[in-house]
Amino acid sequence: MILIETVLVAFAMFSALPLPCPEWNAKNMRYALCAFPLVGLVCGGLWLGWGALCAYLSAPSLLRGAGLCLIPVLVTGGVHLDGYADTCDALASHAPPEKKQEILKDPRCGAFAAIKLCAYFAAHLALCAALVPTREALGAMALAFVLERGLSGLSVTRFALARDTGLAHTFATGADRRMAGRILMLECALAASGMIVLGGIAGGAMALTALIVFRRYRVAADRAFGGLSGDLAGWFLQRCELWMLGALAACQLLEAKFL
Repeated sequence: MILIETVLVAFAMFSALPLPCPEWNAKNMRYALCAFPLVGLVCGGLWLGWGALCAYLSAPSLLRGAGLCLIPVLVTGGVHLDGYADTCDALASHAPPEKKQEILKDPRCGAFAAIKLCAYFAAHLALCAALVPTREALGAMALAFVLERGLSGLSVTRFALARDTGLAHTFATGADRRMAGRILMLECALAASGMIVLGGIAGGAMALTALIVFRRYRVAADRAFGGLSGDLAGWFLQRCELWMLGALAACQLLEAKFL
């Protein structure tokens, strides 16, 4: 029963799927972060399903790409994009960490947030449309949704927090951070291994890209913001997704050109 409640807590917080939400308590919050990657499995499964449907219908690449681009947004309700936009606004301010934290808490959408969101979706749609939808490529990207969420959850258990309020603080204080971190590391390792098995060199490039983006995430959290917040976790997840998708598309283009 606790296992089911733990999964439901993760889906209630990190997805827009119409599932029942139990009351949060010390037991079902303890490993809720470990269930976060399961949301990625849903995104990945829908990616595979949409890719198969488009192949069966011989759908245009732009239509296929639009569906692939929108699936993660529809599954999550844009919860991570909100953090991405707020963080882009804060980073563009070039203000001290304390001021950046104030910008993160501001509910208004600034100009830089709107600009970055437009650029993000233009890049994401273009990459999805350019992707050659082989079973291996779609499978590797499906696992990428799991990897990025595993790394995002891992950061909550390992990074210093910027403040003692907010979503990241709630999940960090409610979790068994040591054990949850170990489980998330195992989930990340399994997802990355699966990407390499399915995608070969492209899968390896995607996994390496995720680690590079994760490193940049830690530096930004420490130096620019004085610690982790929920908005920063969303910023990382969206950047990681885009860069892994870019790595996959680049590998396909290079393979078509030289092999």
